[in-house]
Amino acid sequence: MEFDYCIFTLYSQVLKAQYFSPWKGEQQMYKLDIGWPKTPEDFTGQTFCVAVDSLHGLVYVGQRGDNVPKVLVFSQEGYFLHSWNDTVEMPHGIFVWNTETGSSVWITDVGTGKYGHTVKQYSPLGKLLQVLGTPGNAGSSLIPLQFDQPAEIFVEETGEVYVVDGDGGMNNRLLKLSDDYKEIWLTGSNGSGIGQFKIPHSVTVDAFGRVWVADRGNKRIQVFDKVTGEWLGSWSGCFSEDGPYSVRFTADYKYLIVAQLNINRLAILAAPPVGSIGDCVVVHSIQLADETKPHLVDVDMKSGAVYVAEIGAQQVQKYIPLS
Repeated sequence: MEFDYCIFTLYSQVLKAQYFSPWKGEQQMYKLDIGWPKTPEDFTGQTFCVAVDSLHGLVYVGQRGDNVPKVLVFSQEGYFLHSWNDTVEMPHGIFVWNTETGSSVWITDVGTGKYGHTVKQYSPLGKLLQVLGTPGNAGSSLIPLQFDQPAEIFVEETGEVYVVDGDGGMNNRLLKLSDDYKEIWLTGSNGSGIGQFKIPHSVTVDAFGRVWVADRGNKRIQVFDKVTGEWLGSWSGCFSEDGPYSVRFTADYKYLIVAQLNINRLAILAAPPVGSIGDCVVVHSIQLADETKPHLVDVDMKSGAVYVAEIGAQQVQKYIPLS
């Protein structure tokens, strides 16, 4: 009888543990690739951003610091390949754009020197190809185009560009530019109302024509129509502890991966299909070590691997999907 009672007690404790699970039905979705990168000592500064070139098997890392290379390039297997530094001052966001004719790397630069307040396009080897904004001059003008600490960029296959501007500067706006860098639409101002921002920090586009923005200071994600810029809805229910720092979709567009820097967590949210935005639902979370400070993430749209740029740990980590 005593043995049966112990079994019953243990079974009851298991049921309670399942019942009080913070996210109902949560199951592990990713595991850490402890072998990536092969040589972590190549990270010599604060790693602010990461971008995956899934077509060519490359991973670009933007880091800050004195006398350190600002862009590091790794293979997806974790081998360090090369670095470059020219005309990059303080990288904040990074994005790889692939076309039929080649690939390029876009970087938002929040520096206050002669290269700052710009969004720049580079070749994979670091040759400067295009500068958006007025180097060294913060502003809110569209003619000439001026930014103030632009936080991140997302470029569609068509070449249309989305920029969130900025990371604590005078601007709190989302811009869409044509493939020849002319304004298509602009939305946002400083505030907490519908369509307003307090530090729009990250931007991405889903497969259903919607633009998702991490409105960091307002502790919410806002969603817009990519054609018109019309506001479609917002999510705030998942961010009472900390605002969203980055937004990236998984390769199948079923989930949205959000970094929360101050609580050292990655939240994986269910992405709504066409129709109502609804409210956010956390299906999984990855709790990182204290002081890791995940800043921005990117997803390999072929393998599904998630790369996390951590400014506290001064490293990038790779998480592999389990299914």
